[in-house]
This record gives sequence, structure tokens and C-alpha cells, in this order.
Amino acid sequence: MGSASASSLPTSAGAGENLVLILDFGSQYTQLITRRVRQLGVLSLCVSGTAPLSSLTGLRPRAVILSGGPHSVHASGAPSFPEGFLDFAAEAGAHVLGVCYGMQLLVQSLGGAVEAGERQEYGDMEVETTATSSALYGENGVGNRQSVWMSHGDEVVRLPQGFEVVARSVQGAIAAIEHREKRFYGLQYHPEVTHSTQGKETLRRFLFDVCGIKADWKIQDVLDEEIKNIKSMVGTDEHVICALSGGVDSTVAATLVHNAIGDRLHCVFVDNGLLRYKEKERVMSTFNSDLHLPVTCIDASEQFLSKLKGVKDPEMKRKIVGKEFIAVFDEFAHMLEQQTGKRPEYLVQGTLYPDVIESCPPPGSGMTHSHTIKSHHNVGGLPEDMKLKLIEPLKLLFKDEVRKLGSILNIPESFLKRHPFPGPGLAVRIPSGDVTEGNALEVLRQADEIYVQAIRDAGLYDTIWQAFAVLLPVETVGVQGDQRTYGYPVILKAITSEDGMTADWYYFERKFLADVSNRICNNVRGVNRVCLEITSKPPATVEWE
Repeated sequence: MGSASASSLPTSAGAGENLVLILDFGSQYTQLITRRVRQLGVLSLCVSGTAPLSSLTGLRPRAVILSGGPHSVHASGAPSFPEGFLDFAAEAGAHVLGVCYGMQLLVQSLGGAVEAGERQEYGDMEVETTATSSALYGENGVGNRQSVWMSHGDEVVRLPQGFEVVARSVQGAIAAIEHREKRFYGLQYHPEVTHSTQGKETLRRFLFDVCGIKADWKIQDVLDEEIKNIKSMVGTDEHVICALSGGVDSTVAATLVHNAIGDRLHCVFVDNGLLRYKEKERVMSTFNSDLHLPVTCIDASEQFLSKLKGVKDPEMKRKIVGKEFIAVFDEFAHMLEQQTGKRPEYLVQGTLYPDVIESCPPPGSGMTHSHTIKSHHNVGGLPEDMKLKLIEPLKLLFKDEVRKLGSILNIPESFLKRHPFPGPGLAVRIPSGDVTEGNALEVLRQADEIYVQAIRDAGLYDTIWQAFAVLLPVETVGVQGDQRTYGYPVILKAITSEDGMTADWYYFERKFLADVSNRICNNVRGVNRVCLEITSKPPATVEWE
């Protein structure tokens, strides 16, 4: 679950009594299972569904959840748990819950039958409890219905010996199964998504009533374990560089590492020429006055922008930005070596779980079972020959968990509530455009500043998860001052979200949008059209590139 980075979950709890192990078979919802379990106060570890059994040595989970996945169990090369896994689970005394693909895999592995369904089931669907007594649904539940989120083409048509059907869809497909004696359970739907109205309660019943797990995992455990891990990794004389962006994630990571090793941490804030309006001045003021972190500000804007000149491909932009950041940090490391006599070997980054999910297969999805969405400069965009070893103490945490961690570290609440800002900065907010052409960056900065400040003035900043402006590098015709103009269109985006993995667009009042549009068109030279994005995630991502 990571390379040279410090784990973001308490390793000492890995062999404890209340561990939930999640085997990932490539579902887009796997991270939500991990999240829901943690929200219930239980430690969860997500590993590859196809990882060798030896990688689980020392773990004694109380429960194992087999995730869904995009494959059919009959497809050539379809992922399966490692040989001997069921014996491993039995020896650990673990209860096994298969979800969607995970249920079908469990059934097939135990001698049941899975076939292509006559009627595929996708989206909202009602299921009805069919058993008088059920571990997953409780007593006297026959006839009870609930709305769930289905996503399957295959279906279970014959159960292995000893299993019982405890729920069916309204179309008759098997929706939930149990074998209490063997501690096997299955759900054909996704209980982890909000569309499954009673899904969280079903997970709660499985974890606490069925498995007997105690809710004893806290974010304080992450802090204590991370400080311990970092001290062990770095030792007593190593110096560490931190890539400090001014965002919540890198600031929490820096503060955590600073607590662990003190002034051997050297924070670097890089002005890459892709920052928001007056971002450098505002961030450095906060670092100095509120956070008291040792920060060196490096102006490398010309270096970055010269490398980006003429580049329009979004993946290339991200990789260039990632490579240049590392070049700056290598140069800074050389300077520190001359000052201290010892070259820093580690680089701290505020990488989060959603960054990892979108940049590469989810932890353990096994490259062939899921698809890369995009490369984040601090994950997929890093050069392969990088000399610095990474410390990523937040790598398996979600944004709200990071904010809780920051609160424990006494980072000001006003700072913790800052909206996310991408590592590649404004380079990915001029989609398919050369950021060095014309005055595009300055136009975008000004439009974004007007928009976000209007949100603050309206008292909406803390309600909205993230808001920003996007500039499209095309000319559109307009009329300003009774004259024909050609200017950039600006797109306004605002979303609400719990963790950034899924999101909905924010419903502004018409007057607010009209005022912002007028202010941008009247005050930002080069803009003659303002539009609003009304797409959720999925199908869109948050950033445009």
C-alpha cells in the first residue's frame, strides 16, 4: 500500500482484533467501502484482490470485504483472490462479505453457479427481504423493501451448499445470501453508495452484530502512528524537504512531519508561475504568522513557463510540472547539503487517497483491473529517476480526515477550510491550451479572484467544497462598448462533496450568477462570455484536465 512513503494507517493495528481487510477487484466504489468502514470507527486496509497470500502475512482480520469490479467471473483473466485465501480467512476466524462481483466470485469459488442474467440490473432497484431471520437484515424482516444501487449483468443462479437466499430484487435476482456457519455473506448490490438507502446500516450490522467488531479506530491513532513511523524512517540526523503548496494537504503533512523531526524539516514553497491571484503573498503570510513553519520561497516561474511553452496536451503539462518541481527540490537539496554537510534523502508530499485513485489503479486494483483517470503531478507525474524518497503521510486518507488531523495539530480552522487547488495549478484550468500564450494566465487569475471573492462575500465559501474559474483558449464573438469583440469564455465551477470522490454542482441563485458574470465581463479585459458548469462527478472530474 505504498512504496517508500509512510503508511497512513496504524500498522500496529494491522494484527489487531478489529481490522477489516478489503480486497479490491477494480470497482470504482472500492474507496467508498474503505471510507464507510472508517466512518463507522473501524480500521480498514485496502489491498489488491490478486495480491499474493504472503502479502497478508501477520494480518488477522475480523472481517474481509470482497469489492465489486468491472469484469465477469467468466471472462478470461478475470481477477480472483489468491490461492489459499479462503483457508487464510477461516484460520483468522474472519467473516467474508462479497459485494457485487465479490459475491459472484465467492459463489463460483465455492461451487455455485453464475450466469449472464436475462435482465441486467443497473442503477436504483428495490430489493425485498425473503428470510424470517437474517444476519444482515435482522429478525422478522420478510417483505421489507429497500432501495439499493445495482450494477451487474451476471447473476447467481445456483448457491453453494449451505447458503441461504435472504433477499431478492423486485425482478427476482438473488440480492443477498448467507452461510452463517461458514461466516460467508454476499450482497449483489453496493451498500457503500448513498443511493443504497439502508446500505450503511447493513454495513453497520455486518461489522458490529455479525463480526463483533468494536469501533475503536480514531484519527488520533493516525497521528500517533505516523509520527512514530516518520521518526523510525528518518532517524535522528536526516534532513527532509517538504513540498509546501499552500493547500490544506501539504500544510497538514508538513506540520505532522515538523512535529516528528523538528527543524530538520525544510519546507519549500515554489512559485511556478501557475498560482492564483496574489497566492504567494497570502500563503507566505499565513505560514509566517499563523503556522510558524520554516519555509523557503523559491521563484521558479520562468523555469516552469519556459518548459510549458507550446504544450497543450494535459498529461504532458502535468508531467512537465511534476518533473520541474523535482528539479527545484533537487537543487534545493544540493544547497542544503552545502550548508549542513548532509544531503536530504526524503521529500514530503501531501498526497491524498483520491490523488492516488485517479492517477493510477486504486491501491491493489492490479493495473489491469481499473483505468487511469489522469496523472497528478505528485503521483503519476513524478519522474521515474527521482532521487528523493517520498514520505506521504496522508496517502490513504480522504480530505475530511485530513482536516480532522489538521485540527488535532492546531492548524487554524480558516486555513483548513481552504478549497483544494491542483498541484499543476492554473496549467490544468486552461484546457488543451498553451498557458504561455497571450495574457491567458493573468486573465484567468483575475476572473477566478472575482468569482471566489463573490462566493466569500455571499457567505457560501464554507458550504461549497470547491469553486474556481476555467478559461477556454478559444475566441468568441461579443459586443462591448458598442464594438465587436473577440474574447475568452470563462467557465464557473462550484461543487458540493463529502470527500471529492463524487460531487454535485452547487445551485446558485440567479442574481448571484448575473452579478458575477457582469463583474467579470466589466473588469477583466479579454473576457466577453461567462458560463456555468452543471455536471456532476461522475461523469466529469472536478478539474477540467
